[in-house]
Amino acid sequence: MPRRWTLAACAGVIVAAAAIEFSMGRVPICRCGYVKLWHGIVSSSENSQHITDWYTFSHIIHGIGFYFLLWLVARRAPADVRLVAALLLEASWEIFENTPFIINRYRAATISLDYYGDSIVNSMSDILAMTLGFWIARRARVRASLGLVVVLEVVVAAVIRDNLTLNILMLIHPFDAVKRWQLGA
Repeated sequence: MPRRWTLAACAGVIVAAAAIEFSMGRVPICRCGYVKLWHGIVSSSENSQHITDWYTFSHIIHGIGFYFLLWLVARRAPADVRLVAALLLEASWEIFENTPFIINRYRAATISLDYYGDSIVNSMSDILAMTLGFWIARRARVRASLGLVVVLEVVVAAVIRDNLTLNILMLIHPFDAVKRWQLGA
């Protein structure tokens, strides 16, 4: 696939995801009225509303994971095609993540008690973070990519008592002991 087609397909996926989220009633930017590059306070109404936050790191991990998954199942497909497929997967997750079903699940089962979904700017930034992870996995050695995943998971868990692994665990099968630890109780 020529590079310009790849870029057009990637842009199309991102624009479509933003349009779908807008049609779902997602706010374009934080209701606070401004956009910050980084918002590091997890237990606040501005979490997942700005460009990046602690959960951005989990989207980088998505990209690394999608790269390896697509390498396994579509090894013969060009990397550009796999990138577009990864963008479709991530955009689909971002849309699903912002449905009332998942928002309510997060609020009931995880430490995200004040979670009201992502702003569109945060959601699109998450898609770009996944793209960064995909690019890292494509360029780096397997050990370096896996090492980065471990470091990101450990650091984020140490700082905010949450990470991608715990997020998945608590969405699928919440554990009271994990939730208590996450809440610092």
